[in-house]
Amino acid sequence: MDVGMVGLGRMGMNMALRLIGGGHRVVAFNRSPEKVKEIARKGADPAYSPTELIAKLKRPRFVWIMLPAGAPTAHMIAELLPLLTKGDVIIDGGNSLYKDDVRRAEELGRHGIGYLDAGVSGGIWGLRNGYCVMMGGQKRLYAKLLPLLKTLAPKDGYLYCGPAGSGHFVKMIHNGIEYGMMAAIGEGFALMEASPYANELDYQAVAHLWNQGSVVRSWLMELAENAFRHDPRLSSLSGYVEDSGEGRWTVYQAVESAVPAPVITAALFQRFASRRPDDFINRLTAALRQEFGGHAIKKKGRASNG
Repeated sequence: MDVGMVGLGRMGMNMALRLIGGGHRVVAFNRSPEKVKEIARKGADPAYSPTELIAKLKRPRFVWIMLPAGAPTAHMIAELLPLLTKGDVIIDGGNSLYKDDVRRAEELGRHGIGYLDAGVSGGIWGLRNGYCVMMGGQKRLYAKLLPLLKTLAPKDGYLYCGPAGSGHFVKMIHNGIEYGMMAAIGEGFALMEASPYANELDYQAVAHLWNQGSVVRSWLMELAENAFRHDPRLSSLSGYVEDSGEGRWTVYQAVESAVPAPVITAALFQRFASRRPDDFINRLTAALRQEFGGHAIKKKGRASNG
């Protein structure tokens, strides 16, 4: 099957390579030509502009976009729209907000252009293991995409979730759950690190053990084992943790739906806290404790002139 791949970052590049390995013809475009040249050496048909990409694809064209959510994806869709013809299909495989999908599907539909939203999970391991794909949009368009999905995903690794937005909605919730799971794993190992047994415990061995039939076995635990193998106490890392849009959107959705989601919300807020050294909140809390109870506080050290 012919497909255009726009965006050759870590996910887009590996997805394109998996499709090439599955016998599909991939026409690949990226803003930086170096990435295009790289994948051309691995079997893709290179395109150095959106116009060239569209010209090289057979009709009806399927264009899979793997770009950051928001402005980059919106700008690319706007650039592609005048180049496409009725019956062509755009697939957004980034992490767009599901409400944007609903709007885009309606707008593109007025031009006769199909639209599918694809929530994709698998990270850098997807090339080898396959990607979990959550699809939203018209079911007839989803059916046309099945040859690609069967190559991208492992067995039972793709699902039609419903109308426009549903694929990215399910992926959003998936990522919210991921936040909570990672936070719980982190808290558990932190408790071990603060315990009287810390010097005796091998965290790689513990993570490996917990993947042998325990109720907390998971791919995340396998990744924890791998991380501890490379750095037994994670001493080379800072505790700064970024957050992507999906975690925030999941919390917004919880508020909008009046559904209690304390674990996911706390995990998101913990990420905020990780990025705030010498936090004003904590300084004020310390000051209040001193004011009402005379509790000891720690003063900042004076700056050295040396």
